[in-house]
Amino acid sequence: MELSEVKTSIDGLEVGMYVSRLDRPWIKTPFPIQGLKIRSKDDIEKLRAYCSFVYVDVEKGHAPNPRFWIVSSTPKASTNIFDMEPSERPVVTRTDEFESLRKKTYRVTTSIKSELKEARAACDKVSEGFSNLLEDLGKGRDIDLARVKSGITDMVESITRNPAALSWLVHLKKHDEYTYSRALGTSVWCATFGRHLGLEKSTITELALGGLLLDIGNTTIPRELIFKLGGLDDDEQKQMHSHVDMGVKILAHASSTSPTTKVPMDVLQMVATHHERFDGSGYPQKLGNEQIPLYGKIAGLVDSYDAMTSERPYAGKGPRPPHEAIAELYELRDDKYQGELVEQFIQSVGLYPTGSLVELNTGEVGAVISVNGLRRLRPVVMLLLDENKKPLSQFKHIDISKTKDINVTRGVSPDDYGINMKELFL
Repeated sequence: MELSEVKTSIDGLEVGMYVSRLDRPWIKTPFPIQGLKIRSKDDIEKLRAYCSFVYVDVEKGHAPNPRFWIVSSTPKASTNIFDMEPSERPVVTRTDEFESLRKKTYRVTTSIKSELKEARAACDKVSEGFSNLLEDLGKGRDIDLARVKSGITDMVESITRNPAALSWLVHLKKHDEYTYSRALGTSVWCATFGRHLGLEKSTITELALGGLLLDIGNTTIPRELIFKLGGLDDDEQKQMHSHVDMGVKILAHASSTSPTTKVPMDVLQMVATHHERFDGSGYPQKLGNEQIPLYGKIAGLVDSYDAMTSERPYAGKGPRPPHEAIAELYELRDDKYQGELVEQFIQSVGLYPTGSLVELNTGEVGAVISVNGLRRLRPVVMLLLDENKKPLSQFKHIDISKTKDINVTRGVSPDDYGINMKELFL
């Protein structure tokens, strides 16, 4: 297997290398979050002051001498940290927390063009199953999760092959009926994030199922309250918050009716804690960071991102551009959301996520259709407007990671140039 990055000690660094990851979160250092090109020995000494080791991207610069590489040994089965007594467990940083989750490394195996057909079929299957589920709930019938789970399985397969296709479709569906687009979007982002973290497919599938069902309790809330314009009074706020407990009750009941509708405990916890927050300001239990399970932390972060980038008719607001949502989540790190988790999410979706509109240094404007792994500032873009902001007669793709002189200069809003993404691509 060809290496794209290697783990090396600081002594192995030289001018001209490109540092793609640190042994700690970028946000706790003065270095740019998108990576660091070593241009002088001073850069190396600054890295030495913060880090014991780093990861070097060998495609963006030359590789360190192998004698400085750090090769992680595979732990023995008997040393599973979860089998140890708390007092015996080693002290690890939260960065190691996420590294320990990594079970697999996923690679893109299909083009976005070829994957779109499979992604669309999976998307339709999940939407149909979820629609039937809501209809059953509305008529007081027991819900059938088997149909939903089948669609989720297809969706996860597509995301593990190439996450860009479903991310792109979800962005284009942001103007669809609010309940469906929100549930689907959160499910896709949860699965995409799980893929980035290197989780097993079975775990990614649970995250995707949980993301789809997060707000199932809203079916017990009067629709006029959910879509009420303006603020809510205390009683209305309390009623809205009750959707969390009601969602858990609905899913727990489904688990008791049939083996095919059994909901994993981690998914129930995910639904129960997706509105809890790092600083303890969430609901319904006001849990703090260490008290919130990982699924709940992921759900809270992803759900917030999807809400920001969705139509919010009850608030009289349209979707925010993805890059603005990312910027807000970054500002809320170590406040509402665990800082390291925010950084991992940004690595997953990019600083300009799929669906973002960006302006290039050439003056051209395009839509991000794929994020290039560690090259988060150099995505694949579909050009829509020329340098004079005139519509192109034929859209064309450009992979900025493969160019030397073209860069993204800023993210833009569809309103800036009157671009209607849905009319263009659906």
